[in-house]
Amino acid sequence: MAVMLLVTGALHFLTPGGFDKIVPPILPLEPRFWTYLSGVAELLIALMLLAPLDRFLLRGHSLRFYGAIAALLLFIAVFPANIYMAVDWSSRPMPAPLFAYARLPLQFGLFYWAIALARAFRQSAPQVSRFKAV
Repeated sequence: MAVMLLVTGALHFLTPGGFDKIVPPILPLEPRFWTYLSGVAELLIALMLLAPLDRFLLRGHSLRFYGAIAALLLFIAVFPANIYMAVDWSSRPMPAPLFAYARLPLQFGLFYWAIALARAFRQSAPQVSRFKAV
C-alpha cells in the first residue's frame, strides 16, 4: 500500500491536471488545492506505513498502525471524487465509463486493505503494562 500511495502521491504533483478534473465542483477553493492536498496526504501516509516497526505513538500503537487508519480515512474522503468521476464520465465514449464505474467497487477493496493493515499493526504492538515493577 505504501508503494501505491507513494506513486499516486507523486503523480498528484507530476501530472495534476487529471486529478483536478475529478475534484467535485461543490468543494470550495480551486481544484489544484485539493489535488495537492490529497497528494501530500498520500505521501505522508506512505511514509507512516514505511516507518520502522519500533516507532510507537499513542497508547502503544505503531506509526504504521496510525498510517493504516489515516489511509482508510483518506480513501473514505476521496470516495466522493470517484463518484463524481463516474457520473461525469458516464457520457464519454466506451470504455471510459466502464473504467470510472469499475473504480467504485475497487475503493471498497482499498477500505478493506487499510482495515486489514490496521488490525495487523495493532496486533503486532508490544503489550504495555499499566503497572511498573517496583
